[in-house]
Amino acid sequence: MKYIIIGLGYFGASLAEKLTRTGNEVIGVDHKMDKVELLKEKISHTICLDATDEQAVSHLPLKETDVVMVCIGENEGANILATAIMKQAKVKRLISRAVSALHQTVLQAMQVDEIIHPEEETAERWAKKLNMHGVIDSYELTGDFSIVEAEVPKALDGLTLQEADLNDKYSVVVLTLITMEEKENDLGVKAPVPHTEGVANSKTRLTAGAIMVLYGKSKDIGAFLGQN
Repeated sequence: MKYIIIGLGYFGASLAEKLTRTGNEVIGVDHKMDKVELLKEKISHTICLDATDEQAVSHLPLKETDVVMVCIGENEGANILATAIMKQAKVKRLISRAVSALHQTVLQAMQVDEIIHPEEETAERWAKKLNMHGVIDSYELTGDFSIVEAEVPKALDGLTLQEADLNDKYSVVVLTLITMEEKENDLGVKAPVPHTEGVANSKTRLTAGAIMVLYGKSKDIGAFLGQN
């Protein structure tokens, strides 16, 4: 996968390093040369430019990039402007950082694909989320175990958990399902809001588009998601 990470503060730098270490091509972008110099030996590529300058941004390989992440946190205005430029460029997948409730509302109005909350989420969780196919979120537990939120694969659509038999096949347990309901935010823009169902059982039916909350060893969850 190819990523562009804009904003190499603590969160952006940590994420860029983790994604590089897991075999991805990462271009780190920041307007401060000292941050770029600090990371030039740790990630695939580093570029010093102002991501709020549309002409400067046009030199980035946006069309060939799978995911663009705007991780600017110290300046909400710069974050929103950089995000708007990326949205206008129609990048394949746009993820942007929100540092306040109002900031998030603005990003939702811009129809950003996903929103990061670094104060609540770690770079480790986002690295796993981006590296595992279909992963929405993940939580590290003790040892090798994780709880992972992932999209229900199309191959399992309509099956009950008993029919899917994930425990025997992959040693993975489905704890519950989450569906998304659209509600209006403060600006009157419809945004998805998660609704969690009760504890899953053998009769729980899987639906494509819903989110499964999985429990198991990280390698087993990875193997299951890699097969679907």
